[in-house]
Amino acid sequence: MLFHPAAPLSERMRPHSLDTVIGQQHLVGPKGVLRRALTSGAVPSMILWGPPGVGKTTLANIIASQMRLPFFTLSAISSGVKEVREVIDKARFSGKTILFIDEIHRFNKAQQDALLGAVEKGWITLIGATTENPSFEVNSALLSRSQVYTLKALEEKDLIDLLQRALREDEVLKKRNIELAETEALLRMSGGDARKLLNLLELVTDTYATDPLAITDEAVMQVAQRRVALYDKKGEQHYDIISAFIKSIRGSDPNAAVYWLARMIEGGEDVKFIARRLVILASEDIGNANANALLMATNCFQAVNMIGYPEAEIILSQAVIYLATSVKSNASYKAIKMAKAVVRDKGDLPVPLHLRNAPTKFMKSQGYGASYEYSHDYTGNFSPQEYLPENIQGTVFYDPGQNARENELRNYLRKLWGDKYDY
Repeated sequence: MLFHPAAPLSERMRPHSLDTVIGQQHLVGPKGVLRRALTSGAVPSMILWGPPGVGKTTLANIIASQMRLPFFTLSAISSGVKEVREVIDKARFSGKTILFIDEIHRFNKAQQDALLGAVEKGWITLIGATTENPSFEVNSALLSRSQVYTLKALEEKDLIDLLQRALREDEVLKKRNIELAETEALLRMSGGDARKLLNLLELVTDTYATDPLAITDEAVMQVAQRRVALYDKKGEQHYDIISAFIKSIRGSDPNAAVYWLARMIEGGEDVKFIARRLVILASEDIGNANANALLMATNCFQAVNMIGYPEAEIILSQAVIYLATSVKSNASYKAIKMAKAVVRDKGDLPVPLHLRNAPTKFMKSQGYGASYEYSHDYTGNFSPQEYLPENIQGTVFYDPGQNARENELRNYLRKLWGDKYDY
């Protein structure tokens, strides 16, 4: 496939066959599931799930080309039910058609449901691309009619091979004397996105038009016109920075927390990854000391998904500062860890008879549910009956934290249970 010289480098270098695809050997290699499907001619509807710039659109184009079928592309950002139905109508009269929907996770339920009939009847072979887990973002009916293929993040070796291939094979670049002296800035600033990587390479080579040209990290950073901290979203620095971020919030330092947040945002960290960690932290490190923390974190997660960058950074900042300045408690975290340890140590202890369900006469005759005291029938909606298995009665899993809210909870539990539990 030939591209016009004026097309972006990422388009000029787009693979036109499975043999020229970078990475994804589990799908396109000699034993890859997509290669086998194409060879047999039985290509199912599918969801291609993976990070940006790893070849989802490229694979869709290759499949359509090799299957020699009509090919339609829709973007979930700009298309709706009307556009979907127009493609379905064309497919109904012209025969089997491939429909590629980029960012299918942005389709709402009605838009996704509009595809179901056509996929079931075989009018269209759907290829959806998403960066989000399809289990959460694609409705179950559509998911059950599609195969999910996971595309892996491109490894550093793959990306360097791509750069070298561009310098060696692109009709424009191969005429010049260009050397890849350093690659770290190219790799880090593109965030593992092959499209961004090639476009950045093109920007550098266009800016420095003289030959010979040695591409260095300094040259790349100057061309990009902003000196961002090199941030490896998959390497050691990724884990170090998220660790510093979480520990700063846990340590009630909003200044440090916002700084590490900024480092992640400037490094191109996934907004969902950051927000998801805040939801976890809200329960692990704050819990019932401030139950609103979980509400704040959950609302933050929902909001940033609707808004996206750059405005999402404001929402993240608000939530981070709220969580950092909130009273802390890890009592809920410790409670479930201790309970799981007891389960592993003691095994499957029998449920006390009075707590068992008794849907049959035989079970009732065996004492199931006998002597159970319905709490709402008693003063204060409370009956001091036993709820734990016999072998661990009196065990305290939840030890309220030392803060105003949980001190209230501690006093409440003491009032209910007296000396039964050591609160």
